[in-house]
Amino acid sequence: MRRDHSARRPGAGRAGGPVAVSFVRRLHPLDRLAGGLLLLGVLAVVTGLLPADPAADEMRRIGPLLAFLATVIVLAELAGRAQVFDVVAAWVARAGRGRYPLLFGLCVAFASLTTITLNLDTTAVLLTPVMLALGTRVGIAALPLAMTTVWLANTASLLLPVSNLTNLLAADRVALSPAGLAAVMWLPQLAAIGVTALCLWVFYWRRGRRGADRYTPPALPVPVDPVLLRICAVACGGFLLAILLLDVPLWSASLVAMVVVVAAYAVRRREELRVSLVPWRLLVLVPGMFLVVQTVNAHGLHELLVRALGSDDGFVGMLRSAGVGAGLSNVLNNLPAYVAGEAVIPADNHHQLLALLIGVNAGSVVTPWGSLATLLWFERCSWQGTRISVGRFVLTGLVLSVTAVSAATCALALVT
Repeated sequence: MRRDHSARRPGAGRAGGPVAVSFVRRLHPLDRLAGGLLLLGVLAVVTGLLPADPAADEMRRIGPLLAFLATVIVLAELAGRAQVFDVVAAWVARAGRGRYPLLFGLCVAFASLTTITLNLDTTAVLLTPVMLALGTRVGIAALPLAMTTVWLANTASLLLPVSNLTNLLAADRVALSPAGLAAVMWLPQLAAIGVTALCLWVFYWRRGRRGADRYTPPALPVPVDPVLLRICAVACGGFLLAILLLDVPLWSASLVAMVVVVAAYAVRRREELRVSLVPWRLLVLVPGMFLVVQTVNAHGLHELLVRALGSDDGFVGMLRSAGVGAGLSNVLNNLPAYVAGEAVIPADNHHQLLALLIGVNAGSVVTPWGSLATLLWFERCSWQGTRISVGRFVLTGLVLSVTAVSAATCALALVT
């Protein structure tokens, strides 16, 4: 007579447990962070720590933001695979003619333009490996290129709603169109980029730091698929024109551009279209972050920020808000820092709110977790084999944070 020994096997009847544990262990640390935040947020709603109505309001508010985030990152990823960024980076290096000061100015302009027009996370995810690969091909030191990318991904993200998720929230709060936000933030943006360029040159690009006088300009890359390259370039350009000149929601403009690019890939390189293109980590992280911040706000953070930020909409209040925003973004992260601060600032204090925006965007360059873009940048640098000294990153970032936020806030006071 056979005996059934299955009940004695380790894990029998609970196979789901080891499988689940194994799955979690295989996840990237940022994936675990995103999932953990979403779980905490859901638990807060289920247990009543966060009432259902405010939670639903937050989810309705970020719905269009998530749609934009998903579509613009897919658009940028596919444009990168079509070599749009490689071609532009090679043009930049060739335009530098082997002279580091000229190359420096062009790299600052390139990284700034990418951040302003295609989102800071796009700069961190796509431009970082392109710049590092360019450095390898032409013998340029990797660290100056890497720091140019990460600093400008943050400090150049003030001008348009598309540049940063925080901008989307701020533009909605003060009822500004993309052109309206640009009309207010153009001088603060120039100030932030100018200070960033100065810090980059002093800390990373000058002769004593980079270790070379000249470089050899690279040859232009040969496109694998010239037709696909042109389609992606036109789609990105059309997206930018649409958000600047037409009164259309950002998510709809990015969706149309993405559909055009996806259709082109479906015809010419169908194998590149994978579910992994969708930025699942961000789509999980953002709702979880909003729910957790709302919960913490309801249980003490709101009162602390009321005292820290005050209600002064004048110049002193703007400096105060920018400083608190920068500090809080480096302790937490720039997105929850903005959300928490926005909830405290009076509805009519538009200057104070925009100063907070400057603080959380341009000031979040001190800690590796100050912004999601910085976290993604560290991951890409590690993957490319570029070593980043955290101590030097923090110290130089502290100088940049204080000077860029101060300069941009003063510039805001001049134009408002």
